[in-house]
Amino acid sequence: MEPIHLAITRRVRKDHTQEFERILTDFASLSLEDPGARGVHLIYPAPESGSTEYGILRSFVDEDARNAFYDSPLYRDWLIRIEPLVEGDARYQVLSGLEAWFRQPDGQKPPPRWKMAMLTWIAVWPVSIAVPAALSPLLGGRLPFWISAGIGAAGIVIVLTWAAMPLLVKAARPWLAATSTD
Repeated sequence: MEPIHLAITRRVRKDHTQEFERILTDFASLSLEDPGARGVHLIYPAPESGSTEYGILRSFVDEDARNAFYDSPLYRDWLIRIEPLVEGDARYQVLSGLEAWFRQPDGQKPPPRWKMAMLTWIAVWPVSIAVPAALSPLLGGRLPFWISAGIGAAGIVIVLTWAAMPLLVKAARPWLAATSTD
């Protein structure tokens, strides 16, 4: 089971932003009662920006939970309620890889790409040394190089995905959020 992370963007009619925000907040709270939901974060336009674009970051346990949520009466009723308040269709983007690691839970804009690249490099460098070194005695040169390399790559991806990147991103959150030197 792979968690699913989505970024949804809605454009709201200027004269309906307050009503949309109220309905969105209520809907977000109720949506967390869904057993497959793992989180929802609301991103409001910056004050005085003139923007009416709202973002919603959603996480689900897996694809089945996501599908069940979007087929639910709660979601369908919400769409009916906001229909007169929004312009056009929502835009959906599945987040994976770097975007999922660096998503901002507090509605801030994502860090600049150079910071994401730098932090990823800091994680990849030692992991790409440590994993092959740890596997080498186990594999002992008994396998063809391309199979050993594939096993090593799988180990690197596993360590990066479930250990190194989550810990490093958490530790670096203040630096990632800093904007004075961006």
